[in-house]
Amino acid sequence: MDACGCDDFASIFDRRTAEKDRDRYRRKGPDRTTRMLLDLIGRHPRAGTTLLDIGGGVGVVDRELLRSGVGHAVLVDASRAYLDVARQEARRENLLDRLEMVDGDFVRRAAEIDRADIVTLDRVVCCYADAGSLVSLSAAKANHVYGLVLPRDRWIIRIGLGMLPYAHPNALVDGYAAAQGLHPTAEATTFWWRVVVYGRDDAAAARSVG
Repeated sequence: MDACGCDDFASIFDRRTAEKDRDRYRRKGPDRTTRMLLDLIGRHPRAGTTLLDIGGGVGVVDRELLRSGVGHAVLVDASRAYLDVARQEARRENLLDRLEMVDGDFVRRAAEIDRADIVTLDRVVCCYADAGSLVSLSAAKANHVYGLVLPRDRWIIRIGLGMLPYAHPNALVDGYAAAQGLHPTAEATTFWWRVVVYGRDDAAAARSVG
């Protein structure tokens, strides 16, 4: 699993785990749900050219979207080990000049971080106790597209994913996004996970970038 966007779990995502994630990506490409998220973003008519990837681990989403036409990406993660590996991989792929790294908890550093056309949190909300702050602050940064991967609302999943600290109700997450003017435009699921992309209507999008 990719790194979470919270300092409390930074020690779990150490150098060894980061290198394992790097090696798995090199062998197999993005995880299934990450690929689903990327596909849904790619179908969005207003995806845009800037990305904010929160809790992005070794930078899989960033590098995939930079290679697909995004001009600039910001990767925020609380694990320095993951950021170090992400930086090495971006350098290896000649993408480092288009990828900015931010070390720390996004919620604590949100005021310092600019808005982006696309904002992603790939399996991050389930690692954060204060979903209201995380989703509200990150959704507010999205000019056009907001993409999440989070556990589905099923009791068996709450038991099966007991290793994850927090399984916030999907309706609650949708409500936090809606309060920021974002509504689901496309989604896909696996047995465990919900992959959802939210968008703004034209009027809200114009206000957000105006």
